[in-house]
Amino acid sequence: MALSSLSLGWVSTTISNKLDLPHSIDVPRFAAFTSCNSISACSRETAFDEESHLERRSLLLGVGLLAANLFPASSLHAEEIPANYKAFVDLSDGYSYYYPLDWREFEFRGHDSAFKDRYLQLQNVRVSFIPTDKRDIHDLGPMEEVVPNLVKNVYAAPNQIATILDMQEKVVDGKNYYTVEYELTSANFSRASFVILAIGNGRFYTLNVGANERRWKRVRNKLKVVADSFKVLDI
Repeated sequence: MALSSLSLGWVSTTISNKLDLPHSIDVPRFAAFTSCNSISACSRETAFDEESHLERRSLLLGVGLLAANLFPASSLHAEEIPANYKAFVDLSDGYSYYYPLDWREFEFRGHDSAFKDRYLQLQNVRVSFIPTDKRDIHDLGPMEEVVPNLVKNVYAAPNQIATILDMQEKVVDGKNYYTVEYELTSANFSRASFVILAIGNGRFYTLNVGANERRWKRVRNKLKVVADSFKVLDI
């Protein structure tokens, strides 16, 4: 896991190793596709070990600021970050994305990084990855087969109805990505999300950013910036 957003992301693996600092949270990678399917479940997951996580981050903050001074320039910083967003860059785990400036980091079980709205915890972004022997997202199969299978059989709970709103495929810096916009609806709760899927570094990466369905029209464009910004980096 990156030491921090933006400035702390520039810390090199060498410095981290010398300081004997962990690169990621010790969480079960088999839970990579876990989604927040109910309000109560989301509350339990987002509260998981948050206190110890924040304590560790306070220590890493000082390390990151020092490293930022040592390594002020990076090709990853060449792109201009949109107004009201920050960049999260994890050089050790090989990915980056933008998130809203006023969101705060939190611990989401089974995920490598996560940020949420300060007041609406169901409005959040999180990234997970699991090992894979595949080299490209196309190796999983055509988007028209892979995406519906994941949404209906992995992301949706048995009591939820999954509706795919849109599917897109894109290529960024020679890497292929699948993007899906979907809704999960149950009797008393609905959530809409963007999910970005990519493979690289021997890992299957998933970024999920979403919100309560009732707020989706108001925040969709804001969250699409997050989804569109996700990149897999070579490590």
